[in-house]
Formats: sequence, structure tokens, C-alpha cells
Amino acid sequence: MLLRAFDLILERREDLLDLTQLESGKTRGQAFEEVFQALSVTRWNALKARSVLRGGVRRSGIPVALSTRVKYKSKGVVGVVTPWNYAISLAAMDVVPALAAGCAVVQKADDQGALSVLALRRAFIDAGVPEALWAVVAGEPGEVGEALTDEVDYICFTGSTATGRRIAEKAGRRLVGASLELGGKNALIVLDDVDVEQAAADAAHACFSSMGQLCVSIERIYVHRTVAEAFTAALVARLTDPRIGSGLDHEADYGSLASAAQLARITGHLDDALAQGAEVLVGGRPRPDVGPWAFEPTILAGVTPGMRVLDEETFGAIASLQVFDDELEAVFAANDSEYGLNASVLSGSTRHALRVADLLEAGSVNVNEGYRGSFSSVDAPMGGVKSSGLGRRNGREGLLRFADPVTVSVNTRIIPLPHTGREYRTMIPLMALLQRVFRGIRRA
Repeated sequence: MLLRAFDLILERREDLLDLTQLESGKTRGQAFEEVFQALSVTRWNALKARSVLRGGVRRSGIPVALSTRVKYKSKGVVGVVTPWNYAISLAAMDVVPALAAGCAVVQKADDQGALSVLALRRAFIDAGVPEALWAVVAGEPGEVGEALTDEVDYICFTGSTATGRRIAEKAGRRLVGASLELGGKNALIVLDDVDVEQAAADAAHACFSSMGQLCVSIERIYVHRTVAEAFTAALVARLTDPRIGSGLDHEADYGSLASAAQLARITGHLDDALAQGAEVLVGGRPRPDVGPWAFEPTILAGVTPGMRVLDEETFGAIASLQVFDDELEAVFAANDSEYGLNASVLSGSTRHALRVADLLEAGSVNVNEGYRGSFSSVDAPMGGVKSSGLGRRNGREGLLRFADPVTVSVNTRIIPLPHTGREYRTMIPLMALLQRVFRGIRRA
């Protein structure tokens, strides 16, 4: 059934791309990232879920006398709350594994992404998934989202940290599980051995894919002083006179902000930074000639603590650039955030980059890429640390969110277990010896 849904998503991809662009304002290429992710997640769960959920034999406490295995039982009804910015891919990453685990889903889709979600859902319904197993509701988040959290057996939420905390509190009171992907203030470190032109291309995409309206996009750039001048010049050149648009073709390199509210948020962060002494290196202007919410990709220098653009998640169109002299200085600066969702390291040496990556506090770290490496790796878990969330989506970890492990143990009666005091007295020396043997042969 999931493989049939995969085929239909692939067959209908042009319609899905149209809807994604119309609802989000992103370019067609960046819209394809969503469809690609939905395809990958669907294929992975179709081919892997059965083996992951099968369970299997585990080592028993007393070999021969007992046998033990683990099986998985679906949790029941899963509530999924998804935002507008990556409506298709974020829906797929939570809904598809829930269905694969045998759960039913009630999804609260953001009104601005609801058409994309419904089109994705239609592919699964047409592939044979019963309609009642994937219900989609829209409406005010405070009303619908709260109602879901009050009733479901497990809750998945993608959105702001403030809302995520409230959902976690309610789930905790009900003793139901939750996975939360929350805010990010993601850092990119540019080391001293980069090819500056390549690094500038990587940084521009990492910051301004979907105009930065992506939880894992880069908002803070730290560049080594020895390459800072050349890198900054290359980055500014790449972002000067950018091709902005959201036409249903591949002509634009950068899309539009998604709403008036997003434009107001970005301009608020920019005005606050400029009032406190920050400098615009490139961009910084609305582009009403392109569209009502179009805004140029913007890089700021001179950003300091206390500015909203450094302390808060901007979520669109603005990134700050700072220079460092020592790699540990860059690591401390990157980690100096309440968030820990994604990070990136650019270097001419993978080994060099990995040494730095090991020190970063983030749920995913990308080397010589902004976010696409970890985001597209659906066999690997994705999620945040610190205030960026709880739990993981994708891979075994993401699938097993939706199933409770049940341990089943059988007394084989091959070796009688003790019941009386005298029987225990006889058995205890044998059991102690068994423990010593296991320890000696290093058996867990």
C-alpha cells in the first residue's frame, strides 16, 4: 500500500510542486525538496517497517530455563501538528511511519499548508489507506491543537519552542509520549582551509533556501579571519542582485517570504539590529516589484548579544556573519544558544571538519552542506537538543515512536525454577556462579 502511494506521489509531483509553491512562496527547486523527502520517507517505511517492528528474541535472565522476545504494539491514535513552511515533507515524516506502525492519525494542518497536505493524503487514500486512518483538520491552533493533545495516545508537534513546551506539559500530565521538533538558531562554521567560492555558494543556499523559513536553515555564520575577507566578498557577490521569484518554473534562485506576518517579523529583527549598530553587507530591502512579501537575502555584520536577530530565531531572509580567530572560539559561539537543532561546518578537509563537528551541540551536523545531508537521510534520526525539541523522527528511532515494546518471556520448564526457601538455597550458589561466568566471558 505504501509503495502504491509512493508511485502516486511520483506520478503527481508536478501538481504537488504547484501547490507547495502557491502556499509557501518557495522556488520550484526548493519545493521539490519536499516532494523528494515525502518519496524517501514513504519508500523507507514501505521497505523497512516490517523488519523493524517484527521484534525478536532477546537474551533471557536464565538461559535454557527462560526464553524472552520483544514484540511491538501500535500506540493507537497519533496526533500530528504540522506548520506551513514544509507542509508536505513534515507531514510525511510523522504520518507515514505512524501508519506503518499500525496507528491511526489525526493531523492538524496549518491553514496555509492544508491544500498541500490534502493532496499528499489523497495519494495514500487512492493507494488504499482507509480515509478514517488519516484525518486532517484545520482551524485555530490554540483550539484544534489543544484538543488533539487532550485526546490522542501520542503527539507529534513541529513549531515554536514556546508552544512545544505547553504541549510537552500536557502530554506529561496525561503520561503520553511526545516528539517535538522546535526552534533553531543554527550555526555554520567556515574554517580556514575552504575554497571560498564553493563555501559562499554553500552558505548562501544553507541560509536562504525557502528564504530561511526552515527550522534547520543557517542563521549564524562564523568565518575564520584568514579567509573572512575573501569569503565575505564572494558571499556578497553571490547575493547581490539575486534572482527572486516564486513562479511555477525554475527561473528563480530564491523564493518569497510566505506571508505579511513573516515580512513583519523579518523587518522587525532587521530594524532592531540596525538601531543597535549592525551593518547590512548585502540585501536588507523588501522587493514589492517581485511580490508583496518578497525580501532580499540579507547578511548582517556587527551583530552583538541583545539584538533580536542574534538571540531569537528569525526564521527567514536574514543571517549574521561574525569573524573568529580560533576554532574553539567559533565552537563556543556556535554552542552559545538555547537551541541545538542543526549545525554545519565548511572545510577543505573532511577530517578537519569532523573534528570541529564533534564539538557542536546539535541534533544534526552537516559537513560541507547546510542541512540537506542530514535532512534527506531518512534512515537516520533527526531532531534537536536543548530547547530545540524532544525525540527523533526518521529511521528506526522515528518509527519506534509509534509502538510500545512488549516483552514476552516463557518458562520452558527445562530447568525448574525455585519456589520454596529450600529450593532457593540450592539454586542461589548456581545462579551466583552463572553470573561470575557471564562476567568472565563478558556476556551481557
